[in-house]
Amino acid sequence: MAQTAVTEFEQATLDIQTLPERPDNDTLLRLYGLYKQGTEGDVHGNKPGFFDYVGSAKYEAWERLRGTPQDLAQRRYVTLVRELLDEAGVATRR
Repeated sequence: MAQTAVTEFEQATLDIQTLPERPDNDTLLRLYGLYKQGTEGDVHGNKPGFFDYVGSAKYEAWERLRGTPQDLAQRRYVTLVRELLDEAGVATRR
């Protein structure tokens, strides 16, 4: 039986934690943006201040996905997680 997109997304959020090494910052920001867009939709709230580098980077990663449907963001998140796990040689549950 095939998993639904939501179940695949939820599984991917668990699977990403099994990576043996932390992804680079650009990849982490892509993951963050896709996760937030997939769970909350378009960015909301005020952008963090100039000196909050991490907060600003996260906000911008999410903001770049404005208008992306939540289900598409979830599918892209799942795809990216699978690619990372495959590159690391980690088995996934599909």
